[in-house]
Amino acid sequence: MNVRATASAKAQRFDPQTSTFAADVLDGLSRQPKQLSPKYFYDAAGSELFEQITVLPEYYPTRTELGILSARSSEIAAIIPEGAALVEFGAGATTKVRLLLQHCRIGAYVPVDISGDFLKAQASALQRDFPTLRVAPVVADFTAPFELPKAVAGMPKVGFFPGSTLGNFEPHEASAFLRSARNILGPGALMLIGVDLEKSDRVLHAAYNDAAGVTARFNLNLLTRIDRELGGDFDLAAFTHRAIYNRERHRIEMHLVSRKAQTVRILGRSVSFRAGESIHTENSYKYSLERFTTLAKSTGWTPQISWTDDENLFSVHALVASA
Repeated sequence: MNVRATASAKAQRFDPQTSTFAADVLDGLSRQPKQLSPKYFYDAAGSELFEQITVLPEYYPTRTELGILSARSSEIAAIIPEGAALVEFGAGATTKVRLLLQHCRIGAYVPVDISGDFLKAQASALQRDFPTLRVAPVVADFTAPFELPKAVAGMPKVGFFPGSTLGNFEPHEASAFLRSARNILGPGALMLIGVDLEKSDRVLHAAYNDAAGVTARFNLNLLTRIDRELGGDFDLAAFTHRAIYNRERHRIEMHLVSRKAQTVRILGRSVSFRAGESIHTENSYKYSLERFTTLAKSTGWTPQISWTDDENLFSVHALVASA
């Protein structure tokens, strides 16, 4: 047991964000089956590991989405109002938004993410490269309501939600997010959103079980974060990464599987695992174009146009918020 870390955690006064993390971890690990929210993957180390995942040969979503955004840049630029505030939900690395900034006349960029240090570093780098652009980062959980900076109040709003992150939400959560984004951006706002499409089991299995093991390290880093921030004593060698495709539910499921019977302590609480028991850490739902269009319409958005790659691996959609 990591006695020093546990004692330190018990004595620490947590800020609200860390307290929420602690409550969610303890709640998730008390459930059957055990689960943890994927939004907690993205501390600084997790964000960096995810960026490594995006360039892996097996991981098609990032390069495919970038290809769509590049090939359709003139069409996208034509529908984005001049001087608009571009609000990116769950902003990570700035590769995709840079592509939009090169082709569209954006007035301000508002990246929103829960990982404050990573967000601010990326925003600073973007500001250096686009010195006339107003950059106003917002540290917030983008799945919950938040306020946009007052500086962009009078600008047309364009939401940007690339990377198929919508697939990480349960269907009811995806609906709630789209409704929340519509309320934040306001009637008439545009939303550009990336959506991963249904495809063969073989392609999906390779994408989430890469040969280099980066996805496994990304998954296991969640336990490292619990050890560091909450005084946990997880032994990473006692857990293994597993990702499977559940075709009936149209989703990839990621798990951390206990290699043995063991007990872990977090903030003075004991959590027991059976050999083979898993922590369900993430789902990644895959959509058909028809199912996503139905979802968008049901949450206050009017589909305007959709783009896909030649192999129909991925899609990018332009939606308009209904009045």
